[in-house]
Amino acid sequence: MPPSDDALILFLDRVGLTGLAEALRSAAASEALTPLAMFAHADVLVKAVMLGLLFASVLAWAIWAGKLVQLTLAKRRLGRDYRALSARGSLGAALPKGMLARMQAAAQAEIRASEGLPDAGIKERVAIELARIEAGAARALQSGVTAVGSIGSTAPFIGLFGTVWGIMNAFVGIAESGSSSLAVVAPGIAEALMATALGLVAAIPAVLLYNHLTRAVGGYRAALADAAALVERTLSRDLDRARLVPASVTPLHLVAE
Repeated sequence: MPPSDDALILFLDRVGLTGLAEALRSAAASEALTPLAMFAHADVLVKAVMLGLLFASVLAWAIWAGKLVQLTLAKRRLGRDYRALSARGSLGAALPKGMLARMQAAAQAEIRASEGLPDAGIKERVAIELARIEAGAARALQSGVTAVGSIGSTAPFIGLFGTVWGIMNAFVGIAESGSSSLAVVAPGIAEALMATALGLVAAIPAVLLYNHLTRAVGGYRAALADAAALVERTLSRDLDRARLVPASVTPLHLVAE
């Protein structure tokens, strides 16, 4: 058994994966061309490529699941706050912490900071701040999505690199043995091609997951834009009310006869 197999099996035993360690130990001693046996007989570099691709595939699925939960909760919270602010009809709704609460707070802070200034300037500055909040929220959600896209685009080439390296080693082994029979050639070629297969196994779902997350993030960004429009519309209504209230109050004059 190669030293790399010993180290891997020992590591699996230490982390509690004794069943997988025993299966790998049995595969290393077997001559059958099963996937686990081909992995056990592969070159150290090809093994590293295969393990990296398996880890990348698991990572892509984990990011997809985490981002999906995050987006679902964020959209649900945003929809609830949107309904609360829309029902109130003016700024100052009691909103829990969230993106719409940040937008409302930014609008209220700008009103206080711009007291006595024209309404048009207040609306413009609030729109700029809301756009900045939208962009920050989109960047926070896009980080993991980019990693999934990178896995989908690079995994086939990483698998191909492992295949090329494995085929080179197979040809070297054929030259050293002096035999070109199929029984000698087939195991090395099969082990090398397994790296490409794992690359495709990692890449195809990652591309689909990336497209799904991109659409989900796009939908959340559209919801954020709707929330920002609600804050701007409510701000405009509040400013118009504040401007019209003094003119609508008729002062009382006491006339002494």
